[in-house]
Amino acid sequence: MNTAELNFLVVEDHDFQRDTLVELLRTLNAQHVYSASDGQKALDVLAKHGRTVNVIVCDLEMPGMDGLEFMRHIGKAGFHGSVIVASAVKPSLLASTEAMARAYEINFLGTIPKPVTRASLEALLVYHGTPMPRANAGSSSRPSFALDEIMEGLQQNQFEPYFQPKVEFATRRVVGAEVLARWRHPQQGLVFPESFVKTLEDAGKVDELMWIMLRKGVAFCATLQAAGMESSVAVNMSLKSLGNVELANRVAEIVRGHNIEPSKMCLEITETAATTNLGPALENLTRLRMKGFGLSIDDYGTGYSTMQQLTRIPFTELKIDRSFVTNSATNEAARVILSSSLQMARKLNIKAVAEGVETQQDWDMLQELGCDLAQGFLIAAPMEGGAYLNWMQELATNPTSMFIA
Repeated sequence: MNTAELNFLVVEDHDFQRDTLVELLRTLNAQHVYSASDGQKALDVLAKHGRTVNVIVCDLEMPGMDGLEFMRHIGKAGFHGSVIVASAVKPSLLASTEAMARAYEINFLGTIPKPVTRASLEALLVYHGTPMPRANAGSSSRPSFALDEIMEGLQQNQFEPYFQPKVEFATRRVVGAEVLARWRHPQQGLVFPESFVKTLEDAGKVDELMWIMLRKGVAFCATLQAAGMESSVAVNMSLKSLGNVELANRVAEIVRGHNIEPSKMCLEITETAATTNLGPALENLTRLRMKGFGLSIDDYGTGYSTMQQLTRIPFTELKIDRSFVTNSATNEAARVILSSSLQMARKLNIKAVAEGVETQQDWDMLQELGCDLAQGFLIAAPMEGGAYLNWMQELATNPTSMFIA
């Protein structure tokens, strides 16, 4: 990132602190820095220079229009730059502010408690230009497709699995990969699940995607095995499929057809799926576990009755939702939930997987808390099969190539 090429807007009502922020940015080689003393004046600056402003550094407590209202306005206006909040409010309020900013579809780089330092600014600015997680998966910025077009894509074999590795904290060994669906659209290029999964679910057709991903995931597991790589593959089960009592036998037949041991496959189930059609779902999941398949409860912590599912279903893995991982460094409540979840997993003798591990800080914290496995961009982004094989081979010859200190 070249700070000299970026245009900044500092929004701060305190004259001395505003001037200090401007000077700090200039020490980072910023050439163009606008400033405003409250949210309304900042909106006036954006009305004049909005297309060229790349990064906003904003206070929260200001007379007139405060930082919260200002972010609501720029979020609704579709501001394309990045935002950093610098404030002296309590850490719990900073965490809430970050959640609100993401809900407004703002590319939020993070929060800095006052007094702001050059190092704290620099640490967040490196993320500018990197898309951050968005709260609203249904954003209009994502392409949308009619059901007929999605179904045609499925029939034309345009959907393919991408693979994201799971790494063991204790050994840093890759122990598995999760299958993530991607649509290789002939005009739109690579399309992500947010643009097609809900349409399929609403139409009761998501099962067709699930079976495609399962078959291709099992085939890739066989490829890994043939290459001498010990790695399991995890596939998401659809809600609808669990209501069919023939599911377990059909899954086992596909796996046997590729000479794969069921223990090499992990089936991920969301809480919602596990509570719908309870009788057939429990029958399927129990039978799958009896056959040797791994069972993972996905997005743990986001549902009201998840703990009850742990008493009903013989899960072998608990996947902690990324929202608790991402917020745990700054949000005490999220850290308590994360720590408690890990302790519970240990007592139940099941593996705990942390999703959304994106920074070295995330890794260090989870390792300190005793997490078993990590999955996230710090390790690797999801990759198509060939790229995943190359990545695994590179890792085998050069273990230090994994970006974890």
